[in-house]
Amino acid sequence: MKKTLIQNLCSVIILFSSITANCKNYDIRALGADNTAKIKCTDLINKTINQAAKEGGGTLYFSSGTYLTGAITLKSNITIYLEAGATLKFSSDFKDYLPFQNVRYEGVFMNTFAPLINAYKADNITIKGEGTLDGNGFDWWKEEMRIFQEIKLKNGIEKPNDLQKMWTAANKDLKVEPYYQGIFKKQFFRPPFIQFLECNKIRIEGIRIQNSPFWTINPEGCNDIVVHSVTIFNPAKDPHGPNTDGINPSSCSNVRISDCFISVGDDCITIKSGRDSNGRNYGKACENITITNCVMLAGHGGVVIGSEMSGGVKNVVISNCVFDGTDAGIRMKASRGRGGVVENIRVSNVVMRNISRNAFTFDLFYDRASKPEPVSDRTPIFRNIHISDVSGVGINKAGEIKGIEEMPISELSFTNINLEAQQGFSSDLAKNLTFNNVDISTEKGSSFEFKNCDGLVLNAIWAKKPIVNQPVIKVSNSKNVLLNNCFQKEPVDVFLEFKNSEIIEGNNFLSKVKEPIRKIQ
Repeated sequence: MKKTLIQNLCSVIILFSSITANCKNYDIRALGADNTAKIKCTDLINKTINQAAKEGGGTLYFSSGTYLTGAITLKSNITIYLEAGATLKFSSDFKDYLPFQNVRYEGVFMNTFAPLINAYKADNITIKGEGTLDGNGFDWWKEEMRIFQEIKLKNGIEKPNDLQKMWTAANKDLKVEPYYQGIFKKQFFRPPFIQFLECNKIRIEGIRIQNSPFWTINPEGCNDIVVHSVTIFNPAKDPHGPNTDGINPSSCSNVRISDCFISVGDDCITIKSGRDSNGRNYGKACENITITNCVMLAGHGGVVIGSEMSGGVKNVVISNCVFDGTDAGIRMKASRGRGGVVENIRVSNVVMRNISRNAFTFDLFYDRASKPEPVSDRTPIFRNIHISDVSGVGINKAGEIKGIEEMPISELSFTNINLEAQQGFSSDLAKNLTFNNVDISTEKGSSFEFKNCDGLVLNAIWAKKPIVNQPVIKVSNSKNVLLNNCFQKEPVDVFLEFKNSEIIEGNNFLSKVKEPIRKIQ
């Protein structure tokens, strides 16, 4: 028996040794790379990747120092490892990202600059370590602003440069919705930092990523993605990195984002699936997403869904996160013409502070100029979304729900919510909406205001800091409204004020309210 165990153990050790022996390490510095950022290492890095891929894969090891490079194309079974003190710094010469590649830009496939780190239909890709990826995006941002100002002053580009001419020639057959064609005036589209297209088994772990030219981590149409313990920093103020979102999975499946620290010049984490007919034709939802234990500081939104969600977004869990200083907390946005279904979303255990806009936004009317139209595949849908155990202070507005006439937002619930905000929570065009054990204190206006709602349940609602002569709740033009189990613990003049609405109330304890329910003719 003992001999058999020893023999089996030896066999396992020999097998493991043979497997690891086939996984080669390539020390980039030892191979001749300059680590002082004076000489570009692009050719050496890509040549080494190709050689490793031919041999079944391997790890490119970057020891301490700064390595200057252009676009890097990863292949299957390749790992990039940056040790502490190592920086992979990307060139600010735009020509180092030629030739143009097929890139998904804001939900539309086009031919443009290669992403700084890219891969197509590759499997088993890893970027990890304690080092830094620096996108050196300052010149990209500067050029973006220069072009923007030129278009603003002249309503277009009078004398496009060679790169702009190249983009126009490479995208002559590109078609988008009429409203989006104006963006093509600039003929210049900054590349994402990391965009993997239709790849499987991706892992990004431990590293710091900074100064991205555009979106930072942007897998497109990928499966089995892990982003863990990553720090992303793109400046939100001068020098401002515009549209430098943190992590943007688009049309991806089985994504796990955890223990990340994000402070950027746009949304921290955004879940997307394509724009309008382009996204619907690609037809791949972003699904099975978990986001947990993350801290978001500067950014337009903490976690955002949309507005490019035409392929659908479903099965998303967001938990145990802190938003401190973002413009918005949880934000979901779409508009007529976009299409797509956002459903089966769960948010829990979130703390917010210093939110300059809304703690919660659910908006199907993102394009305010749109008009009602018959329900079709152009109609966006938000449904089955549930929020629980959220607290926040220093918030501008608690929340906003904005449906559209032909498609109210439906099956949305809030449970165990405690917020202190300048303005309360408003809702327009929602169906089957529930607030349970929710306390919202405001500095002006009502804590809750609902209009054009159907199937509204208000259970255990109150305001710990009510405003004099201001109803806690306002309801108008709504039906099937249930007010139940409410206990207003602090004195208030009016608890519920309603107009043109059907109200059912019971089991409420409003002895500290001068006028519990007021009907307005």
